[in-house]
Amino acid sequence: MTSNLTGKVAFVTGGGRGIGAAIVRRLAQDGAAVAFTYKGSAATANALAQSIADQGGRAIALQADAGDASALTRAIDEAAAKFGKIDILVNNAGVLLMGPVDTFSVEDFDTTLQVNVRAVFVAIKAVLPHMGTGGRIVNIGSCNAERMPFAGGAAYAMSKSALQGLVQGLARDLGPRGITVNNVQPGPTDTDMNPESGDFATALHGLMAIQRHAHPDEIAGMVAYVTSPEAGFVTGASLTIDGGFNA
Repeated sequence: MTSNLTGKVAFVTGGGRGIGAAIVRRLAQDGAAVAFTYKGSAATANALAQSIADQGGRAIALQADAGDASALTRAIDEAAAKFGKIDILVNNAGVLLMGPVDTFSVEDFDTTLQVNVRAVFVAIKAVLPHMGTGGRIVNIGSCNAERMPFAGGAAYAMSKSALQGLVQGLARDLGPRGITVNNVQPGPTDTDMNPESGDFATALHGLMAIQRHAHPDEIAGMVAYVTSPEAGFVTGASLTIDGGFNA
């Protein structure tokens, strides 16, 4: 355990697996108490929370669908009641729905916006009553916000581009309150959503300067920096960590 987040409380959406779980582990290692949401497997999420407790940290897993505004708000309020405040919000939950525009359903379009954009705004509004000066808000975006080099990703790319405008505006709104707002934009990352062993991996690597997937811990390291005391002057930024996908 390191201690640069000692006394801080973090809330991570979609923290039960993949990049989210890596972020939960890293923030706990850095000394924060961490509450995180999961949508599906309670056993996996509770095992993550227990593993952190076994290492001397504090963590709670809360079931909430990020696309459900009421459930997400309740989870944030529950975490704040448990730990007394929330200093760090990481909006990690997201969906990846792809397909050509002529067959991409309006329902999938709405789901993409609901989870990837609306839920971020809902979580930020819900957390602000519990967050004071020095707060950190971080959204997990995507390098596809700036480059979509293959067909079928229009709605997903649009949803991640929307976060760029959101953080620039919210940085202005919340800067006077001493709260920073930033995006972290990963490239291909080895998770069950986009495994390095998947059929699409070779094509992705051909677009990159560093021809491999990121490890989730590498993305968590960027989040750790943005949430740290050293990053107090970073706000309104979209920080890309993509192995040169956008180079």
